Amino acid sequence: MARRNGVMSEQLKEEIAKELGVYDIVKNDGWGAVTSRDCGNMVKKAIEMANRNSAPNRQA
Repeated sequence: MARRNGVMSEQLKEEIAKELGVYDIVKNDGWGAVTSRDCGNMVKKAIEMANRNSAPNRQA
């Protein structure tokens, strides 16, 4: 199966991994060593960030 080009930049993935406390695993063993649960948490975090950044600024 062919791999798709990543949607998230490497910098963003590393930033989220640091926030979630899994960056040491990535640094030492690579992305393949990150559990699927942690990957799912990273995706959730990225979606939250995207929604927060794309939400219109509502000021009363």
